Amino acid sequence: MPRYFVAIHHPEHFDSSSVTEETMREIGALNKEMMAAGVRFFAGGLQSETKAKSLRAQADGGVLMTDGPYLEAKEHVGGFWILDVADEAEALAWGRKAVVACRAPVEVRPFFEMPPAK
Repeated sequence: MPRYFVAIHHPEHFDSSSVTEETMREIGALNKEMMAAGVRFFAGGLQSETKAKSLRAQADGGVLMTDGPYLEAKEHVGGFWILDVADEAEALAWGRKAVVACRAPVEVRPFFEMPPAK
């Protein structure tokens, strides 16, 4: 089965204390539904983008570390699921449910699949 990344996007400087109990119940119900359907491979929430560290290779072989996310953007990934589903249509169906439960934009993207070794 193909794997899909379903990412929840939060606005810049998102305040997690603004998430209501109703939203948390709906996300919990969606997680239970995904587990019952056997599609949830992994799920996780991320702390604020202010907690991120970005690392970049340097020409001298060193690594530069900076505070904050790699990309400067108005939205950041706040949480995600990795789903084992039959196809893109099924991944998008779960994505639609995630939009409703999380009350936030969602990105659905397939994992790159390596060709079998010869």
